[in-house]
Amino acid sequence: MNQPSDGKPTIKQQRAAQREEKLASFRRKQAAEKRNRRIGIAAAITAGVAVLGLVIGFVVVPALVPAPPRDPAATGEVQTWDDLESVHTGSTVDYEGEYDMYPPAGGPHNPAWLNCAIYTEPQKNENAVHSLEHGALWFTYDPAQVEGAELEALAAVVPDEYAILSPFPNLDAPMAVSAWGAQLKFEDPADAAVADFIEQYWRSPDVPEPGASCAGAIDGPGKQA
Repeated sequence: MNQPSDGKPTIKQQRAAQREEKLASFRRKQAAEKRNRRIGIAAAITAGVAVLGLVIGFVVVPALVPAPPRDPAATGEVQTWDDLESVHTGSTVDYEGEYDMYPPAGGPHNPAWLNCAIYTEPQKNENAVHSLEHGALWFTYDPAQVEGAELEALAAVVPDEYAILSPFPNLDAPMAVSAWGAQLKFEDPADAAVADFIEQYWRSPDVPEPGASCAGAIDGPGKQA
């Protein structure tokens, strides 16, 4: 019998009713999402028309006003430096003196290089710069701006060898990647400029000591892998 003598629905009927309710709820959710997408598309079109109007209204201004100088740190352009001094020093290197970039991407450095790895703590510049001399890349990020999923995305683009990843507090961009004599600051690890930088500068033959080891020297604090 499908119906008990007391008139209450059977367990099977109760489960069927629950499935129907879940299905109805799912359909209502889909319909709501569809409406929201339509509203979002309409709003985007309206905003686009408004922006286009502004562009048309001011199209002659660029011809009259010279463009301001671009900041490579903000625009994602590669900065390069030539004739960097490749000498060893046991002293701390001063930014105001020998290092003209932040983070440093070449110049005087410690005789011991930093072993290539992922680090959870800041590293000594002088050791990391020596690793750049060997053709490694140094990926840095501001821990106040980058964490969680963004940090995982950054780690995913770091090569398995000849690369360092470490936090760099007070970095003037969310993230940066440095090679000997070159540097790119960026906000999104998926940016094509990051992949291009890696392809061009990772294990470059143009560094002072190409092919030298990136292991067997100094393990910095917070080494993970």
